[in-house]
This record gives sequence, C-alpha cells and structure tokens, in this order.
Amino acid sequence: MTRCMISAPQPEAVEAGLNVFNAGGNVMDAAIAAAMVQTVVDPQMCGIAGFGSMQIFMREMGEHSFFDFHGKAPKAATPNMWEDLIERECDDGFGFVLKGQLNEFGYKSMTSPMTLQAFDTALKTYGTMPLGTLMRPAIDYCMDGFEVRPRVHAFWLQPAQAGRIERVAVVKELDSARKIYLHDDGTLLNIGETLRNPDMGRLYQRIADEGIGVFYNGDVADQIAADMKANGGLLTKDDLADCAPTKIAPLKGSYRGFDVDTNQLPGGGLMILQMLNILEQFDLAAMGHNSARYIATVSEAMKYSTIDKDSNMGDPNFVDVPLERLKSKELAVETAAKIRAGHKANVVRMNAGAPESKDTTHLVVADSAGNIVNVTHSLGSSSGVITDGLGFMYNNCMMVFDPRPGRVGSLAPGKARFTAMCPTILSKDGMPAMALGAPGGTTITMGVLQTILNMVDFSMSAQDAVSAPRFCATSNVIELTNRIFRGVESELNKEGYETRRYAASYVTPIVHAIRLLDGKLDGGADPAGDGMAALN
Repeated sequence: MTRCMISAPQPEAVEAGLNVFNAGGNVMDAAIAAAMVQTVVDPQMCGIAGFGSMQIFMREMGEHSFFDFHGKAPKAATPNMWEDLIERECDDGFGFVLKGQLNEFGYKSMTSPMTLQAFDTALKTYGTMPLGTLMRPAIDYCMDGFEVRPRVHAFWLQPAQAGRIERVAVVKELDSARKIYLHDDGTLLNIGETLRNPDMGRLYQRIADEGIGVFYNGDVADQIAADMKANGGLLTKDDLADCAPTKIAPLKGSYRGFDVDTNQLPGGGLMILQMLNILEQFDLAAMGHNSARYIATVSEAMKYSTIDKDSNMGDPNFVDVPLERLKSKELAVETAAKIRAGHKANVVRMNAGAPESKDTTHLVVADSAGNIVNVTHSLGSSSGVITDGLGFMYNNCMMVFDPRPGRVGSLAPGKARFTAMCPTILSKDGMPAMALGAPGGTTITMGVLQTILNMVDFSMSAQDAVSAPRFCATSNVIELTNRIFRGVESELNKEGYETRRYAASYVTPIVHAIRLLDGKLDGGADPAGDGMAALN
C-alpha cells in the first residue's frame, strides 16, 4: 500500500490533502487541494494572487522539475519611477522607506498574480483530478469559515518594524478588507473566532466551474483591471493575460554523498548549494551541534553567501549571474580557507536588495514510492488590497525591488525579484531521502540549511531537525533564538561576534520536512507554526 505524508503550517491544509490522496489522488492532487486551502486559512501568508516555487519529483515518471512562478513587475513599471520618493533606507538595512509607503501598501505595491495559474498548470501536467474537485475543501472553508489560529492573529498584531508599516494595516485600512477581517465595531477577529469569506468562496466556485480563464482573461480579469485603473494601480489586463509559470530543471549540487536538487534563480537555491559546498569542507559533527565553533563556522558560510546574493543574484533574464563560479566547489574551498584562517566576512548593506517578507507558507507532500511535491508560496506581506466582491488579497512584492536604478534588484517591467524560497530535495541513487522548505523571508535559506545539516551531519529525525535551536546571520550580527545557550553566546562575543538574542525559543523560518527511509515516511513540522506532519 502506497502511503502519503503531508507537512504544512496549517492542519486544515494537511487534512484536505490527505483526504484527496485517500480518495485516489496522487501527490500533485493532494498538494493542490492542500495549497488551495492554505490560501483561505492563511489569507495574508498566501493566496491566488501570489507567487512561489514548486518542486516536483515524480519518481515513477522519471521526472524532476520546478515550476517557477515568481511575480513580475507590471509592464507600467520603470526603473526610476520611485527614485525621488526614497526617504531613507530601512533601519535594518533591508529596503527603503518611500514617501507614502506606496511600494509596501496599496494599489501600486503588487506584482503579477501567478499562483492560481501555476497551480492549474502543475495539476494539468502531473495531477489526475480536476481543479474543481480539488477546490471543494477551500470553497467550504470560505463559506463555512475557519477558526482564526494563533499564527494568523499574530500576523495582524506585528508592530511596525525597521520603517515598515504595522501589519494590521493590511486588514483595517481599506473597506473591502475591513468587512472580512473586522467585527462591525472595528475590532479584529480574535483567536478561535470564525472567519468567513463568502465573496472569495463565490469566486472560487466560479473558477472551479469555469476554469482559471475567468480570472486571467475573462470578466474577473476585467473587474480586476477596472479596480486597478480606478485606484492608480499598475497592473493591467495585459499583465494578467501574460501570467504563466516557467518549467525549469533543478539546480544541482551535492553534499556528503547526497545529490542536492533545489530551485534556480530568482529563487534561493543557489545560496543553499553555496553554503553546503562551504560547510562540506568542515567536520561539523566533531565541532558539536550548536557549539560556539559550529555557530561561528556556519554563520560565516551564511554571511559569505549573503554577500554573493546581494551583489550577484537576481532575475537571470535581467542580471548576468556568474552561476558556475558561485556554485562551484572551487569557490567553496577558497571560502572555507578564509573561514579557517579566522577571516570574518563583512556584509555591507548599502548595496543590498530589499528582502522578501517573512509572511509566506510552505507545503511538502510525499508518498512512500518516492513521489514528492514541495512548494513555497506567498503574498509577500500582503498589499491590503481586495477588489470589492472578489475576497482575495493581492501580493505586495513591489516593495522588495530596489528603487535605485542600476542595481541587481532594481525595478524593470516584467522583472522578478530574488527570493530566498528554496524547496529542496536530497537523494541517493535516484531515491529521495529528504524534502524540505520554509516560509520566512530572507531567513528561509538559513533555516533550510540548518535542517539539512541536522539530518545529514547529526542524524536527526525530521521532527528533531526542524525543532532544534537555530541561529541566523544575514548581516554581521548573529541572531540567536532563546534556546541557544548563553555560555555559547559569551564564547561568540569573546571571538569578536556581535549577537542578538530573541526572547522567543522558536522564530521564522518555519521549516517543514519529510524524510524517506526504506519506504517509510518521517515528517517534521516546525513548532514555530500552527502546523503538523501527518500520515494517511
């Protein structure tokens, strides 16, 4: 009997996917059903007007590929259109505060809505069930409602950070969002209260009945285009009509005898390969898990890769990326030698591209035959815009472009921006051994990296690997979660490292993983989220 496991941040999505598999669907059918539920029960983390990266390993078909569906800047965008609106760089060095914050909130903040098109294309290519059938659980959650989970509520309560707006603005500033997410008295729905979105349910029913053409080319597209035009938005019906995912081969590497397959740019897979290549030069297990030496070594790999990302990694259709050099073992040997010599990488932020938001979701589905769908998808941190009567929120991914012309991350019509999304599979002899990914903005690659190290170098189970204390270095500061021992932090400080400790024991990225061992499935769901890993 072929068994199926799903790991995701939302129990509702996990259950929906397993029900589809039990009804005779395959891993793609289960993934699409679960992902559509995610768009309902995590409505600011993801949605049909978002973007992402989907890894598909259909072992029985001999197929391993990606659908890249990063959103693209509207055709009306120009490289210098926001240059005179720059007020300052964000306090944390990532991105820019613009006058009116129009890159972050409202009708000018969105890239093309790719998610629905990508899901439909993947399903038609690899699935066995019709989209309309798989959308039924999502429609039911729209109409009947779902209980607001702690992570959904926590998003709304995030304070303004580093110059960015407080996140509650995306549900309270515009009337079309207020009527969905607020009580009549203007207060937020609370944890455990039921959130219903019948407008989105009716739209989803139309898509289920008529197909996605109604959204991208039909009267819904007309409604979207009219709303954009009336409110000064950049998206047009031409942008909608041009939405299409790109099928592409995995970016390939290796680590300690495992084949590593991850996503191409503009996703973050290149960073994963870089960091693994560097760390393969060290005996990490001998250092001891989360010892000061281990954290310093891994952090340096993170910093060197971050420097390369900031200066070289972008949309390969617009940026000349020295890919072979960056992913080479030779560069890794050179970098490892610098780390051994005690050289500390210096992450200079003035030329850094803006980061993606930490408000994203992930889903990994695997069966015991070795077939996998591994997908990260997002709305950025959400634009706050809902076209009246349609119910879904648009992404705000224009916020992560650099408003200064001539940079790796600068604006250009049709350009996608770098994201750290990195669905990744490690395998041996053609059989997958582990699949994982995460939401978490620029920290995604760092969480995925550590989870791989935990499973490969320290032989942890999937659950232990995603739950172990983590750290992050995307700047010259090493960020520590509260379960990293203070004695270890003192040693790092004595070695000249600046550290920042979180009060929380678990923070983003929220990693989800499945291991495959001799046909048995072993899953892990990060305790930082609301989710679970479950087996049928």
